[in-house]
Amino acid sequence: MEITKDQIGAYFKCLQDGICEAISIADGKGTFDEDVWHHHSGGGGRTRIIQNGNIIEKGGVNFSAVWGPTPDIITDGINGSKSTFYATGVSIVMHPYNPMVPIIHMNVRYFEMSTGTYWFGGGIDLTPHYVDEHDAKYFHTSLKRVCDAHAPHYYLEYKNNADNYFFIPHRGETRGIGGIFFDKLTENNKVVKSQIFEFVKSVGEIFAPIYTHFMQKNHTLIYNELHKRWQLIRRGRYAEFNLVYDKGTKFGLETSGRTESILMSLPPEASWIYNHTPEAGSAEQKTLSLLRKGISWI
Repeated sequence: MEITKDQIGAYFKCLQDGICEAISIADGKGTFDEDVWHHHSGGGGRTRIIQNGNIIEKGGVNFSAVWGPTPDIITDGINGSKSTFYATGVSIVMHPYNPMVPIIHMNVRYFEMSTGTYWFGGGIDLTPHYVDEHDAKYFHTSLKRVCDAHAPHYYLEYKNNADNYFFIPHRGETRGIGGIFFDKLTENNKVVKSQIFEFVKSVGEIFAPIYTHFMQKNHTLIYNELHKRWQLIRRGRYAEFNLVYDKGTKFGLETSGRTESILMSLPPEASWIYNHTPEAGSAEQKTLSLLRKGISWI
């Protein structure tokens, strides 16, 4: 029997529960406040925010399941089809206090139209304020292991997608060290819907083990005011990408989504220092040199 949209939505809701529990335990202080909301066309979601914890300064784990008339922004690309839609997913961003703990983002989602068209999408990427090549190897090795369990070509294909997607053209740099990114996965002569869903589940379930590892490993590392200044600058780059280029942010705002939930990905504080140039040979300059596409981290 084919997996249904309601089963997919129920799974994503459970995924949100599990990730919130794991992050709370790893943080040791912060807890998630839940904000239940309703979408104007049907359905709604649960926005969960953690603030002022031991490790996490601000983070969000969002679940949504919404439905209604398919927005023109989607139907315009499908021969103007008139239909209804159902969309569900989990979206996460974590901003830590310590600049040695990276920012992380994950999104897993499912979209279905009454015409029968459907697809899965998602990904996970890491944005260190300071690139640690050992941490980058750990991160990408973990993702490759997940991908290889489903198809040997997934990792390189989806890593390349992430390098291209999480790129800031006006800065000429990647947002971070990438990860994996995939969109509009649907059944074909090689995979069926249930197999794609199992892959998406694997991506969702690797988030907590990966990020709690970085929380526990890096949150006690020493930092100073210079590190915090650089963190705020890198947070500014993060905000630039999310507001200018991120398709999820743009789609949510253009379809009258819930603004607070959409913009929960933004950091609590960020800086834009005019024409800031890191000192030659510094850790900051090294990080900038590694914010580029095509690096093999493994």
